[in-house]
Amino acid sequence: MADEMIPGTLDMLILKTLSLAPMHGFGIARRVEQMSRGVFKVNPGSLLTALQRLEGAGWLEAEWRQTENARRARVYSLTRAGRRQLDVETADWARRAGAIARLLKAES
Repeated sequence: MADEMIPGTLDMLILKTLSLAPMHGFGIARRVEQMSRGVFKVNPGSLLTALQRLEGAGWLEAEWRQTENARRARVYSLTRAGRRQLDVETADWARRAGAIARLLKAES
């Protein structure tokens, strides 16, 4: 369970990661794992599907670039609409996390 992504959070984590800097898919997966201190590992198939979905929604844009290892990679960056969506998803996550925290602290 420790390395499973919380359902419904992958899009938000991708948007947050790309708000820091443009990245290719492997970089996004590595950054999510680093920032979560190894708690979350991104499945490559799920990541590719999510990137295509987010690009289709207009929240990401992508271009082919040469990496630091002289390889070609599709590099993704956040659009203005993607930043707005990140704000929406962050606020929704905070609301839900707060509700769960209140429930867990509840006493009879």
